[in-house]
Amino acid sequence: MKEGSSLTPEEVASILNIAKNTVYELIKRGELTAYRVGRKLRVDLQDVETYKKKGKKLESLPSNITAGTGSLTQQIETSLEGDQSSSSQRLVICGQDVILDVLARHLERHPNGTRAFRHHVGSLSGLLALYQGKAHLASSHLWDGDNDIYNLNYVRYILCGIPSVIIHMACRMQGFYVAKGNPKGIKTWQDLTRPDLVLINREKGCGTRVLLDEQIRKLGLDRKQISGYEKEENSHLAVASAVSRGEADVALGHEKASLQVRGIDFVPLQKERFELVIKKEDMEKLPFQAVIEILQSREFKNELQGLGDYDLTELGDIIAEV
Repeated sequence: MKEGSSLTPEEVASILNIAKNTVYELIKRGELTAYRVGRKLRVDLQDVETYKKKGKKLESLPSNITAGTGSLTQQIETSLEGDQSSSSQRLVICGQDVILDVLARHLERHPNGTRAFRHHVGSLSGLLALYQGKAHLASSHLWDGDNDIYNLNYVRYILCGIPSVIIHMACRMQGFYVAKGNPKGIKTWQDLTRPDLVLINREKGCGTRVLLDEQIRKLGLDRKQISGYEKEENSHLAVASAVSRGEADVALGHEKASLQVRGIDFVPLQKERFELVIKKEDMEKLPFQAVIEILQSREFKNELQGLGDYDLTELGDIIAEV
């Protein structure tokens, strides 16, 4: 090669007898000078020789730089290109189910993953945060009573004009939390208007509240006749606990939470679809690809099966592109 030759990162790696991803890390840290030709990185041979003369040792590199890890190479290259989706960014995941906590933990240890921040909000708030750019992933279990489908139309209209992907996670059973033995015989939506019953409600915007309000609308019930309708709590466990303590006769929530609170029974009413929403523009970025790989992995599914009470038949399936 001539003294002024321009080298690719691969050629630099060959000269220094190191992995290509290590070359990118050296450039990122400012220890090796590089420049761009279009979207490609180039290094002058003279700068490589200067680096060699400094006597830098590879042992000084961070322990997470592993020779031959192509995915890490892509990750570093993406960062150098100025893409804010690199692993240095913390992903915000909106939703309230423990599935998302498990996902966040797997994401932090995935080779292409990143740190995750869990934002415990309801489905409507999560989708709005995704639309506003305040979150990166949002779970949803929003029932469209007119079409008897979950999530699709809500995603289409809340993320209006933003192409999005819906990925299935699990099916869960929604139903009533009632006192042990169901002494008041609560079985149907219409029972909620009985004068001898007191409801404790979920917060506006969560999928459980939307299910209740959609059923009230479709059945032509008068919410003013539902005692306790205006009193709200922000989680399945909170409303289940209120029923257990006798502060209310009935609440709506999913089955798993009912098994965590003593003194209550569960009356199944409707199977719901719990799904994850990602902007389509993010799907090719490494942390989001890691999310898909995790959702489709045997390890993740086995862990969720150990939790019980989830139908995981379609886990990881891309349900729709909206």
